[in-house]
Amino acid sequence: MRFPELKVAYSEGQIGWIPYILERADRVWEDNRGWGGVADIVPEKPSSYFKDHVWGCFFDDAHGLRSVDEIGEDNITYESDYPHSDSTWPRTRQIAEEQMADLTDAQRRKIVRGNAIKLFGLDFVA
Repeated sequence: MRFPELKVAYSEGQIGWIPYILERADRVWEDNRGWGGVADIVPEKPSSYFKDHVWGCFFDDAHGLRSVDEIGEDNITYESDYPHSDSTWPRTRQIAEEQMADLTDAQRRKIVRGNAIKLFGLDFVA
């Protein structure tokens, strides 16, 4: 891999689209990797790089939260984006609690705190 330490966070992008993109990228890779040297440039399925290199950030995505198992609870971070106009303020906490109600306490802790601490190498306990 050319950039083994690369980390990408899709801020303000929500997360519901991620399962589809991973599925589609793998399908295109599978069907077309023999064309134009793609197999040499991307030797593994695109989704195999996701777990260690990509994070999806959300603030209002009930659909995406129903896909936590497909995305990976370690690859999701919560953002509040206050005082941006495209945010959930002033009901941020209420909306977050409603949308994450079906997650476990451990999943919620990762998503609202732990994953960002690990992603950015912050000096806090995850």
